[in-house]
Amino acid sequence: MKKISILLISLVFFSCGAQDLQQSDNPNQDTQENIPHNITFKNLFDARNTEGVECYRIPALVTAPNGDLIAAIDERVPGCADLRGSKDINIVQRRSADNGKTWTEIETVIDFPYGQSASDPSMIVDDETGDIFMFYNYMDLEKEKDVYYLHVIKSTDNGKTWGEPKDITSQISKEEWHNDFKFITSGRGIQTQNGRLLHTLVRLKEGVYLFGSDDHGENWFLIDSPVKPADESKVIQLANGNYMINSRVNTGEGHRYVHVSEDKGLTWETFAEHELVDPGNNASIIRYTSVNEGDDKNRLLFSNSNNAEGRKNLTVRISYDEGKTWSSGKTVYSGPAAYSSMTILENGHIGIFFEKDNYTENAFVSFPLSWLTDGEDSLKGTD
Repeated sequence: MKKISILLISLVFFSCGAQDLQQSDNPNQDTQENIPHNITFKNLFDARNTEGVECYRIPALVTAPNGDLIAAIDERVPGCADLRGSKDINIVQRRSADNGKTWTEIETVIDFPYGQSASDPSMIVDDETGDIFMFYNYMDLEKEKDVYYLHVIKSTDNGKTWGEPKDITSQISKEEWHNDFKFITSGRGIQTQNGRLLHTLVRLKEGVYLFGSDDHGENWFLIDSPVKPADESKVIQLANGNYMINSRVNTGEGHRYVHVSEDKGLTWETFAEHELVDPGNNASIIRYTSVNEGDDKNRLLFSNSNNAEGRKNLTVRISYDEGKTWSSGKTVYSGPAAYSSMTILENGHIGIFFEKDNYTENAFVSFPLSWLTDGEDSLKGTD
């Protein structure tokens, strides 16, 4: 196994301005109806501008303890095929120290020898220790094609460098699942109110499981109570301590499913969430504010492709009642838009990193709460 290294070619920074859209060489050139007049996109990863790389996919975005943004993604060298169809997928990242205005050049996080691939990055920030955990799915297509292994690496310096891979397959999976189609959901996990690290594992034919750590990532465990129907999913903790999983499904129903547990994931109640229209796509749900943490009200945010027929119309919604109901949503981009990952910036703005224009671009955009709510809600000092 090749030793992990951070390849920082140079710290070339460039500003995020309206000219970025005007100068785009995207064949799916943005049209005025696709772009809200006061939203600006920054194209962070574009294979057309990277020699030797055919595709970037699967975005993950978090805010490090020092306020830096970390945007990680698959670098799919030979094409856009997923893990079991590509012998050369790496994990790369870019970082921003100024709320997404400027970014580092592309840095390599994971690069195994040809024939071994890493895919689907996701992250958890441990606010108690300051560590960041990055998870990914690993496969050796030369020796064990279609056998998925589950890895984690850790950064203790806000994502500037990463430690050696740790194989946690035996901790969060079962021996009899060895040949199953299983993978850690891309995007991000959470830290709960009592410090537990929590994330989602997909076992495609059987549903979605939670896994976690109660000792800051030293050891990991599986909660063997799957939820169905569910594919790629995100977990959050509600203000009352309950766990809630928001799930993509592949049933063709055109909406999300939600699962709620009152006993830390041992048992679940499942609901069809007709309000959250979805084509069957990975989405993002995060907490924006919490009364438990001294904020004025509870706010949850949800982003996805708000269209039952296809991956387009990236929309962000807000909930003030812990996900019981949602706003009608604000369109961030009405054109083709697939996977998305959200975070809260140091300045209080909402940041989204998403697959744009049929995977040709992977864009970052941010905005204040007042923009999302058309001025009906705001946080002091964030506009």
